[in-house]
Amino acid sequence: MKPITFEQLPQAVSLLFDKLDYIEKLLLDAKADAKEPIQKDEILSVQEAAAFLKLAVPTIHTMVSRAEIPANKAGKKLYFLRDELTDWIKQGRKKTAKELQREADNYLKSKSR
Repeated sequence: MKPITFEQLPQAVSLLFDKLDYIEKLLLDAKADAKEPIQKDEILSVQEAAAFLKLAVPTIHTMVSRAEIPANKAGKKLYFLRDELTDWIKQGRKKTAKELQREADNYLKSKSR
């Protein structure tokens, strides 16, 4: 960065104030966005569901036709509830080896009683 001369000082201070105002606006906008809660029963279109799940739209259509994913149909349109998609993802969770071992131990203990 080049040193600022005394004559350039007013312009430099003005530029700093402009940049500071811009940063403050960005921070306030980000804070406002963070306060907006996700609606409990937020309805998503096919495109929004695909973006949420990070899948292609044709993949979503295939999964709906195979009844692999929870969906709602109104006329020819498909809709998805964000909560249902989140629950669907959670149901596919694979247990760790430690969890499986604990379940097996508990099962064997209950059978030996």
